[in-house]
Amino acid sequence: MPASEKIAETLQMVALGLCRLKGIGEGLAPVDGKVKIQFDEWDWEVGVGLYGFYKQAILNDDKAAIDALVDWFDWQIGRGLPPRQINSTAPMLPLVMLLGHVDRPAFRDLVEDWADWLVNSLPKTEDGGFQHVVKERLNEGELWDDTLFMACLFLARAGKVFGRQDWIDEAVYQFLIHARYLADPVSSLWYHGWTFNGRHNFAQAFWGRGNAWITVAIPELFELIDAVPEPAARYLKRVYVAQVEALAALQRPDGMWTTLLIDPSSPIETSATAGFAYGMLRGIDLGLIGEELRTTCDRAIAAVLQRIDAAGIVREVSDGTAMGHDLEHYLKIGNVAAPYGQALVMLLLVEILKGNDAISRKVAVPSPAE
Repeated sequence: MPASEKIAETLQMVALGLCRLKGIGEGLAPVDGKVKIQFDEWDWEVGVGLYGFYKQAILNDDKAAIDALVDWFDWQIGRGLPPRQINSTAPMLPLVMLLGHVDRPAFRDLVEDWADWLVNSLPKTEDGGFQHVVKERLNEGELWDDTLFMACLFLARAGKVFGRQDWIDEAVYQFLIHARYLADPVSSLWYHGWTFNGRHNFAQAFWGRGNAWITVAIPELFELIDAVPEPAARYLKRVYVAQVEALAALQRPDGMWTTLLIDPSSPIETSATAGFAYGMLRGIDLGLIGEELRTTCDRAIAAVLQRIDAAGIVREVSDGTAMGHDLEHYLKIGNVAAPYGQALVMLLLVEILKGNDAISRKVAVPSPAE
């Protein structure tokens, strides 16, 4: 089978694996012949997952997959949504993308109302940053790198869909204010978080998946709104390029990256590796970085493909990671089957199939892991 066909087949396996996940640690639902998303909770884990699922549905012109997304959102809205916070905003990104494919007034109303809530009602930190409120705690005065993917990409796209430049401007401002406090000018990597209560970066952790949210989010922002204002675009490009160059130097010989990026003895992390490779490929495609980083991507792709099992589940994906006050915290996080792991791999495979056939020809695609 040609490599590109094998990657397409793997993408379908990973998408089916996502559909079968019922919850974190709850196992897989049986295959019943119909595409149905099983994940029960409305939160960030599935929000990221659904964005990857949406991207593969569009690539494949898969009406059944789009219908499965619509069914899932209908089910969740019908049963009542959880309180609004940063992480529960993540499913709104695939929902706003769906507005271009289905005519659902209830979906449009929810998107518009939620975007307005982010701007006007979400608690803000000093300097007007989006406070990383989650279901467990308010995290008063805290900025987390996750926020840019979980909430700000949605707000930017909603601004484009509804013609609200003020929403776009707010989303771009959040990228800038998060970069001010989280992007380390020495290493060019991003800290997991910052608190204005004590003014520090907690454990000063360069957390792998947290950095991957940035590598993905910056080029994704350029794509989702078409025109980032020029001064901000120039700044974000430089931050992104510096981070990507630092990441390339930290890649392991086997193509992977680790949970703590500057600690090679820390656990390898597949979702971060997939996110880095996807973000770099998007950067190459958008002209943000040069072709010389494609070799880094090739190594990462080969490593990620080796970590997909026969059920389409991505292995060696670390569990949801709260803010660590010491580095040991990150070393203790176990691995799980998770929608975000599936999604970051789907985004990567979609990007390969979209127009980077040279990659798919060069990468040896292994048989699924047992």
